[in-house]
Amino acid sequence: MKKPMLNHALIGLALWFVSFSGIGQVVEVGEHGFVISVERTVATSSEKAYQQFVEVKNWWSSEHTYFGDSKNLSIDARAGGCFCEIDGAKQVLHMTVSYVDPNNEIRMVGGLGPLQMMGVQGGMSWKFEKIDKKTTKIIHRYHVVGFLAGGLAKIAGAVNQVQTLQVDRLVKRIESQN
Repeated sequence: MKKPMLNHALIGLALWFVSFSGIGQVVEVGEHGFVISVERTVATSSEKAYQQFVEVKNWWSSEHTYFGDSKNLSIDARAGGCFCEIDGAKQVLHMTVSYVDPNNEIRMVGGLGPLQMMGVQGGMSWKFEKIDKKTTKIIHRYHVVGFLAGGLAKIAGAVNQVQTLQVDRLVKRIESQN
């Protein structure tokens, strides 16, 4: 098999595995971008789920921070606000808040982690859809676009895994607070 065909076959196999595993889903993928989607249902109100989300330092994985401690993370939930990591003089603007509908949805733009230096851009949304007074569906989407030598398709699965980890950590935090 020629190398380009092998690469496409491996990417296809990886996407098939991701699509049918419990970790979330790469719903669209191409050379210059991808979209991931993770949905979870929690036994709490949309207000409580949203409030737990905003307290990102309590649920984000420290392994996926620049300075090794999620306690340095914060989300300023207002348009123009910062999803930031601050450890003394060391600071990172992970994403900029672009839309806020308190207790329902927050959107951010930017590139998380290593995506920042790849010259790509992303739009991220976190929706807290009220099913009833005590049940909420969390819908997380991250749409990444730009240029990466060899194509962005090769990192879609890894980004999906990291984002799914974060959603599952949020769910665990919400469940522990009920």
